Amino acid sequence: MQINDILAQMGGIESMARELGVSQRDVASGADALVPAILGGFKKQTQSQGGGLEGLGGLLAQLGGGGLLDQVLAPEPTDVSRGNDVLGQIFGSKDVSRAVAQNAASQSGLDPALLRKMLPMLAMLVTGFMAKQGGAAAAPAEASAGPLGGLGGLLGGLLGGGAGGNSGGGLGAMLDLNGNGNPLDDILGMASKALR
Repeated sequence: MQINDILAQMGGIESMARELGVSQRDVASGADALVPAILGGFKKQTQSQGGGLEGLGGLLAQLGGGGLLDQVLAPEPTDVSRGNDVLGQIFGSKDVSRAVAQNAASQSGLDPALLRKMLPMLAMLVTGFMAKQGGAAAAPAEASAGPLGGLGGLLGGLLGGGAGGNSGGGLGAMLDLNGNGNPLDDILGMASKALR
């Protein structure tokens, strides 16, 4: 199951559409284009910190854990400053967030301004979802089936590749231009060329 299906089932797509005043179809389309970069940012953070799955679990908790998901799903307006904190942590700068939104705009045909508004909310949904799943899958990594258990398997699966490379397809695989399993690298590469 793709992350967008999960977000839709949880009511995340509907909540964002209501709050942003756009159609659920636009939100789903924007999420399709944005989520791989968000997941790629988490993957990159986890790899760069060398903390593995425990590092990812700690990062998710530090960013607000499952409560972030609940905030976006709540009927009152979302405090996106928490989402911007997540983006700052996984992307490092506003320039990267802008590049991610611009890249998503070229893929989805949606207005980059709408995608920039969606990005922190989506970051909160994804972070909260992964934190809740991580809590449910908090078994030790050695005990899990395969090399990527719990959060690692979740992250790999959501990126569309999983432990078996990109054979699973998915948007993550389509966006992974250099074949390293992380579409964010490609977006960053395009952004640095555009900024030169």
